[in-house]
Amino acid sequence: MRRRDTGTIPIIAMSANAFEEDIINSRISGMDRHLTKPLEEKKLLAAFRECMGRNMG
Repeated sequence: MRRRDTGTIPIIAMSANAFEEDIINSRISGMDRHLTKPLEEKKLLAAFRECMGRNMG
C-alpha cells in the first residue's frame, strides 16, 4: 500500500556486476541507480544527491 503523505525511498544497487545487461536488469527490478564496485566516493555522493533531489521536489 502506498501512502500519499510519504515520498519514495530511493534504491541504489551496489554490485560487482558491471555489464550493461546487469545495469538494465537493476533498473527493470526497480533500482534508481546502479553503482559498480569498487565504489568511487564521487559517484556515490552524486547518486545520493540525484536521488534526494528527485524526492525533495
